[in-house]
Amino acid sequence: MRLEQFLVKAKLHTYASGDGGGERILEDGCKELDFQEGEFKYRDRYFGGNPFVGEEVVWQGGQAIWAMNYYGTVLAQTAPPAQVYQFLQKALGQVKEDRPFRGPACLQEGDWEYVDESQGTVECFLGVERILYKGQAVYRLEYHGGIVK
Repeated sequence: MRLEQFLVKAKLHTYASGDGGGERILEDGCKELDFQEGEFKYRDRYFGGNPFVGEEVVWQGGQAIWAMNYYGTVLAQTAPPAQVYQFLQKALGQVKEDRPFRGPACLQEGDWEYVDESQGTVECFLGVERILYKGQAVYRLEYHGGIVK
C-alpha cells in the first residue's frame, strides 16, 4: 500500500468518518484518533475546540515517515460551531489520493462552501482551508507537512 492510499483510508476511519472515529481524551486533555493497517499506523492528536491545534503522524514499520501540523478556528458566530464542524467533516470525507491532506479543492452544499488551497505534494506541502456560510468566512485552518526521515 502507498502512503497516499493509507492516508485516505486513515482519515476516512477517524475524524472524517463523522462518528468521532474512536476519539479518546488523554490525561493531558489532548484528543486522539488513530488507525492502523498492515505496516502503517496513523495518529491524529489535537488540543482545544475553538481554536484548536494538532498534528497527524504516520509510521511505517515503527518509524515516523510523514507528519502534518494544523491550526484552525471558527471565525464568526454567523453559524454555530457544531454546524461548521459537521460541514467540515463532510468535506474531509471527500479526501483523495492526489491531495491527501484535507478535503477537496471546493465543495458547495446549500448555504455552505468549503475551499481548500494547497501547494506541493505529499512529500512537502502547505495549505489553507476555509468554510463560508452564506458567503461569509466562518472558519479557517492552516496546515503544512510532509515526509520525515
